[in-house]
Amino acid sequence: MSFPDLLKQDAALVQARLDTALATQDDVPVVQAMRYAVQGGKRLRAFLVLESARLHGIAPEAAVAAAAAVEALHAYSLIHDDLPCMDDDDLRRGLPTVHVKWDEATAVLAGDALQTLAFELLCDPALGAPDRRLALVAGLARASGAEGMVLGQALDIAAETAATPLTLPEITRLQAGKTGALICFSAEAGAILAGADPAPLRAYATALGLAFQIADDILDVEGDEAATGKRVGKDAGAGKATFVSLLGLEGAKNRANALIGEAEAAVSPYGDRAAALIAAARFVISRQS
Repeated sequence: MSFPDLLKQDAALVQARLDTALATQDDVPVVQAMRYAVQGGKRLRAFLVLESARLHGIAPEAAVAAAAAVEALHAYSLIHDDLPCMDDDDLRRGLPTVHVKWDEATAVLAGDALQTLAFELLCDPALGAPDRRLALVAGLARASGAEGMVLGQALDIAAETAATPLTLPEITRLQAGKTGALICFSAEAGAILAGADPAPLRAYATALGLAFQIADDILDVEGDEAATGKRVGKDAGAGKATFVSLLGLEGAKNRANALIGEAEAAVSPYGDRAAALIAAARFVISRQS
């Protein structure tokens, strides 16, 4: 199966699990907003969960709750990231952002509820023994909290009013939290489910996550709004330091390519079983959205 087809197959599996999780709730605006927020997207993080599970002999159906958890948490982060008090965006995945379609209060609550749904999904008995589920809960909490994604977002907000632009090490640290931490957890999830060593997948995902953010910075310069599904040129307009502003466009592209090489090398011990992970890495820097 080709990588695009595998990505679509996994995305459909995860969407079905999210639909099930949100099907029995009262049809109030906050739940409508939750359903709206989990539609679409690349589902790369979910794919990494399912592919790392496959790598360790775990069927997608046995890992789908973890993949859905990651996507629920990612959707929460996007809702909050788009709020006027954060990045103040009105377009996401080609559609109005949640606070634009509803209102700010509904957006905040929908994000809160998706975050808690993520941890509920990780308690699904289908994910295996209690110690494995507990390890997943702890791992996602670290990746999404003040040691990971929230820290990255806080550093990003602080940088907007800083007296001097961020340096390359500082922006690398910021993005390792804001984008990279959840990608790392996603890639390690299959190893956690299997009770295996997550180190090779951690190394793979660390490089992948940074390459992903560099690719986002490049798309903010070169991307087409219709293809990306969000506003472009915002970083330059806000005077934000990015990998492109610090390295130049060609330098950023070269760095992203080098990181993909590092990601591929990290999973080389898995041999042909890592083909889909390598395809995912190459997709990260060739995507248009």
